[in-house]
Amino acid sequence: MAESLRDQLLKSGIVKQVRDDKRASAPGKGARPAPRGKPAPKGKPQPRSQEEIDLARAYALRAQTEAAERRHAEQEAAEQARLRRERRAKLQQLLEGQALNRPDAEHVRHFEYGGKIRRVHVDAGQLAALNAGTLGVVQQNGRYLVVSRAVAEQARAIDPHALALLVDPSAPREDDDGVPADLMW
Repeated sequence: MAESLRDQLLKSGIVKQVRDDKRASAPGKGARPAPRGKPAPKGKPQPRSQEEIDLARAYALRAQTEAAERRHAEQEAAEQARLRRERRAKLQQLLEGQALNRPDAEHVRHFEYGGKIRRVHVDAGQLAALNAGTLGVVQQNGRYLVVSRAVAEQARAIDPHALALLVDPSAPREDDDGVPADLMW
């Protein structure tokens, strides 16, 4: 079973345990402890033992540490959110007017992005250029934009997760099973 916090603090040495003989000698100095079951008189505060003081300090130290950790985590999350907003704004500025998507596109190019199969509609020339690596696909605000290779490389530099598809023309060509096409029979 898990040890209580008091036992853990005693074991670690942060809190010193007061011996029973010291505790027994403390009430004999004129102040009588209140009988069990009855609250202490309101006028006089009861003296606290060294053990209670050390335990209270340990609890206060623990609360301060946890509060500092929470503040640090919140600051880190705020900083990450600020960086994401800046990257998104830079990406939007880069992609302004660069999209080559055509509303009358008749072909569909499927690709894997984010662990799922996605698609973008392209015409025959764009499909050949995508497969050759001269065009790329960038994801922005839930849409997939066909862009030139240079713009796709710039988007990768700003945010690597925004680049959805960019075929490397120097890579060996593979089929759907992951086997290079020149090894197929």
